[in-house]
Amino acid sequence: METGGKGERAGAAAAPRRSSGRPVPSHPGRRLPGADNGRFLLLAALIAAYLSAGASVFSALESPSEAAAQLRWNRTLHNFSRIFNISLPELRAFLRSYEAAMAAGIRVDALRPRWDFPGAFYFVGTVVSTIGFGMTTPATVAGKVFLIVYGLFGCAGTILFFNLFLERIISLLAFIMKACHERQLRRSGLLPPNFQRGSAISGVGSLVGWKPSVYHVMLILGIFAITLSCCASAMYTAVEGWNYIDSLYYCFVTFSTIGFGDLVSNQNAVYQNQGLYRFGNFIFILMGVCCIYSLFNVISIVIKQVLNWVLKKFECRCCPKCHKSSARLGRRNAITPGARLRRHNISVETDGQYDSDTEGRRLSGEMISMRELTASNKVSLAILQKQLSETANGYPRNVCINTRQNGFSAGVGALAIMNNRLAETSDSR
Repeated sequence: METGGKGERAGAAAAPRRSSGRPVPSHPGRRLPGADNGRFLLLAALIAAYLSAGASVFSALESPSEAAAQLRWNRTLHNFSRIFNISLPELRAFLRSYEAAMAAGIRVDALRPRWDFPGAFYFVGTVVSTIGFGMTTPATVAGKVFLIVYGLFGCAGTILFFNLFLERIISLLAFIMKACHERQLRRSGLLPPNFQRGSAISGVGSLVGWKPSVYHVMLILGIFAITLSCCASAMYTAVEGWNYIDSLYYCFVTFSTIGFGDLVSNQNAVYQNQGLYRFGNFIFILMGVCCIYSLFNVISIVIKQVLNWVLKKFECRCCPKCHKSSARLGRRNAITPGARLRRHNISVETDGQYDSDTEGRRLSGEMISMRELTASNKVSLAILQKQLSETANGYPRNVCINTRQNGFSAGVGALAIMNNRLAETSDSR
């Protein structure tokens, strides 16, 4: 195998191609440096368009009602001023005092105390969960300063709790769905009747690397969230006296931690079966917030897949020559440099970066150099040793080695928790 003359002629032939401005084909297994930036910019543009569309819809739906309410209020205000012989400035000053009283938690109807221990516990729960209804706020300077420090650590700890809950619910769903998949394989005859998980035979068949689909997990979490919201809405309708649509609206606003504060549960002074209702309210809010948080993160994976699909469509349309040239080189090479790396999705550190000799051979379609052949043999030996070790131990040590093929590298926070636990996060589609 030649390592000198042909490599120099190939490198010299490759130089005009670079200077002519033609795109240089890259390894399909390598992610482009600007892929994450392109995905981020595309997501930002889609969110901006989504916000604009939402603002247009809500403006069209709510603006006529707001104008009508303002007209009715002005008519009522002038009628009251004329009937009781009160000037409009005095009446408006009185209404400002009433608004200040409402901000302090004082209402015309009898309500429970805001700052006794149950009321304060309800308040700190809305703080650390980032719901923030706004019906109770600290009025003193010391209370506001303490809220800043308390919320800093409380919100961080609660986000950690939500992430741990997400990890466990995904693991539980994956375990149940894998057991169902294993049972289906056993019924179809693809697994022996005496199959046991963790045995050496588990390295053969359809269970190796099997992961539940993110779409199935999203469906299960969606059904559970809808069921939980319907049950909670039935309780709020019966106890609070709201209609069912308002109860469903309150459940979504609360469970998603939006927390407008126009509807707030557990605010009256006395309820029938008050202790039981407060406990049920706490459980529904806790489970609802955790479930919706998990559902939002799973939906974000689906959105990421859509972004990957859009970017791939753009790449296919913008770089047809690049794909054709890479396909042509793949047919001419007897052994394509990096083919074993792409096939097994692992990265191995070689002696250094490819020099002009290997780059010229890659562009000209010649045989690979001795350095690349040695690196490929090292990769093959490492893979063989790993497979033998897994067969001896009876289980794969690491099902998915490459964690950088999911679009956002290894992920951060909740995305990192779901990484390699669901099928669609293991590779980019």
